[in-house]
Amino acid sequence: MLALAQLAEAMGSTTRKTQKVALLAEYLRSVDEDTAALSALYLSGRVFAAWEERTLQVGGAQLWRTLLTISGKSDAALTAAFRRYGDLGAAAHDVLLGTAPETATLTVLDIARTFDAIATARGPAAKGELLRTLLAHATALQAKYLIKIMTGELRIGLKENLVEEATAKAFDVSLADVKRANMLLGDIGETVRLAVRHRLPEARMRLFHPIGFMLAAPAEDAVAAFEQFSESIVEDKYDGIRAQAHVCPARSGNPGRVKIYSRTLDEIGESFPELPPALAGLVDEAIFDGEILAWRGGRALAFSELQKRLGRKRVTQRTMSDVPVAYVVFDILALNGELVIDRPLRERRELLADCLSRLRPADPRPTAQGVLAFETVASPAESSRVLPAPALRATSAAHLDELFAAAQGRGNEGLMIKDAASTYTPGRRGQSWLKLKRELATLDVVVTAAEYGNGRRAGVLSDYTFAVRSANKLVNVGKAYTGLTDVEIAEMSEWFKRHTIADYGHVRTVEPTIVIEVAFNAVMKSDRHDSGYALRFPRIVRLRPDKPVSEIDTIERVEHIYSNQIHLRQTA
Repeated sequence: MLALAQLAEAMGSTTRKTQKVALLAEYLRSVDEDTAALSALYLSGRVFAAWEERTLQVGGAQLWRTLLTISGKSDAALTAAFRRYGDLGAAAHDVLLGTAPETATLTVLDIARTFDAIATARGPAAKGELLRTLLAHATALQAKYLIKIMTGELRIGLKENLVEEATAKAFDVSLADVKRANMLLGDIGETVRLAVRHRLPEARMRLFHPIGFMLAAPAEDAVAAFEQFSESIVEDKYDGIRAQAHVCPARSGNPGRVKIYSRTLDEIGESFPELPPALAGLVDEAIFDGEILAWRGGRALAFSELQKRLGRKRVTQRTMSDVPVAYVVFDILALNGELVIDRPLRERRELLADCLSRLRPADPRPTAQGVLAFETVASPAESSRVLPAPALRATSAAHLDELFAAAQGRGNEGLMIKDAASTYTPGRRGQSWLKLKRELATLDVVVTAAEYGNGRRAGVLSDYTFAVRSANKLVNVGKAYTGLTDVEIAEMSEWFKRHTIADYGHVRTVEPTIVIEVAFNAVMKSDRHDSGYALRFPRIVRLRPDKPVSEIDTIERVEHIYSNQIHLRQTA
């Protein structure tokens, strides 16, 4: 483990990708197969393989308490260290220097066995004891990277694609073969094992091992989007939860199995218990890509409605009745054991339509041709519907603008414009899929609190909580940390330090003087803020030094935007 920590430290000290790859390749060649596989996994930012349905279930608060216990330092000392770096692993290194063992005895295999034990341990006390034992036997440098691995905050500039490059370089195998094996297996460690043995072509797609989602790039406008492709497929951009469904239908003696995964590759079927039975009606074995939407009367509801279903381990019949959902499917990745991601999108759409046409019972119902809207159908089983996403071809940029307006009129975010000839590239954000959306609105707000950022922004106050006016007081409606330049953030950080009302360590309440303009995708009901509302995906558009606090937007404006959203969906 010491060699792995030293490697991570060396890679973190260089910004050159080629140097990072060379260092990791040399390390992978120098260790045994088991150590190489586990190290690749940890350096890709994971404790367990992407497809595994387990986590450590150890939170930041428990790590914090453990560090206080084994270091003997005060909470103030650990807080000061954390503020210096904005990173608990780096803070751990500081507070453990002088108290941690100087001789390294932990191996990577020891770490793996302890991680397994922590994941299976029941209750915080049992997990805490294992955690204390692990960190008590670690040097300060080892503890730094153990915590970084456990929190998923490695921050050494090493993404999984660089681990793939290093694997190819270390074992003299094709990078394309490494990438494909890792995509199929969802396990960089197992991919390394195959690379060591020069058996990468043996990797096969397996159901219930989710793969990365293909991602879209933003389009500048309708003209740019239309001119990007010679043949495009246009869909609504839905405001829901991206979901990958793996379906093994019931067959002779086999009851069938369905699992649904989020973009983080976590299994989320328990939040939507009505969807697996609906998908189980398939005749074919398949993997789908789509969106889960709150759904009633043939149209999507606001994301704030769907939010009521998220994270629930127990969903009652009342909840399913109050917030029914649908799974809108727009792509198919595998069919009856055959991976189809290398086929053009136009062919995959045909396969998808054919597959869903055999869904038992007769669901989904056909949609009207030539439009993107779903047929409005009231059905007792509507909460468990599986629907193919309507799609058509745009004839001009002006046509795209018309479709965009209609999509927003239905309460959706905008449009997806996809190259009909494109293959499906898991985990990649290329130019084959474009998203066309415009901000719902902007608000002028005032900053009420500033928080230290992470990584390269660890030393500056870069995350801003902001408020609108409500009668004679300010009420918070959101938090944003993107949109300003590094220079603007540095200047604002110094201003906030000089105008702090209360310093809580990582967060400061500041004088409500700085006005900013924020854009967002939606307004949601929320108990997170005292206003009762929260902005979805807020982004800072610009600083507004020209605008006094007395002229910022009001809670009535927020309520108006929220009501207008609901009206648009009801009349769509």
